[in-house]
Amino acid sequence: MKTIFHKIAALSMAIVVLFSTMSFAIDMHYCGDTLVETAIFQKAVGCEMDMNSLSTKECSVTEKNCCENEQLVVDGQDNLQFSADKVSFNQLLFIASFVFTYNTRFKGIEEKPRPYEKYTAPLVVKEIFKLDETYLI
Repeated sequence: MKTIFHKIAALSMAIVVLFSTMSFAIDMHYCGDTLVETAIFQKAVGCEMDMNSLSTKECSVTEKNCCENEQLVVDGQDNLQFSADKVSFNQLLFIASFVFTYNTRFKGIEEKPRPYEKYTAPLVVKEIFKLDETYLI
């Protein structure tokens, strides 16, 4: 049970580190006030309703475009660098003692060899405790 918990905790921490350092962009296309399309990691295509300006020699008519593209960029963390030169002596002492006690915590106690382990018990011919009993009458 403990190993399963350790594996689940390690996997969840790895996923948290992965998603906290990953950066991505969300591209959204609006037509008026309505969201038409959303795309992650690529550009939103749009609704093909872009207004082109009509221009002739006599007059030019320009209309305001009702479509709008918006991009939301989520930046990941870049400051996950561990520098050992900023660690104080007390922190190093704590880390060393923690690692030492954690490693020695799970080692089994060495059992001393028992000299009587190879010998079998003698066969009981008579019940000796019955021979030595005395009764008060």
